[in-house]
Amino acid sequence: MSKENRSIRDIALDIKKNWVKVNYAAKPYLDAMLELDSINDKYGFDNARSIILYFLSNASSFKGEKAKALKAELKALGA
Repeated sequence: MSKENRSIRDIALDIKKNWVKVNYAAKPYLDAMLELDSINDKYGFDNARSIILYFLSNASSFKGEKAKALKAELKALGA
């Protein structure tokens, strides 16, 4: 599976590995992303797009080159 075709779950797993102290406000969205495959999925009543956007808006303390790359990968999914 190429990098641009990775599932949301795979990206979330990388975020979890690289972000040691996940911001409390971003954590529920990161946990939800672990249950999603594509941008067309839903988690409860929320669609994947909104979950990713809420995660990104609460992930400003996730910094560094790896963080930048992972956030860009999420944005590239169409969020």
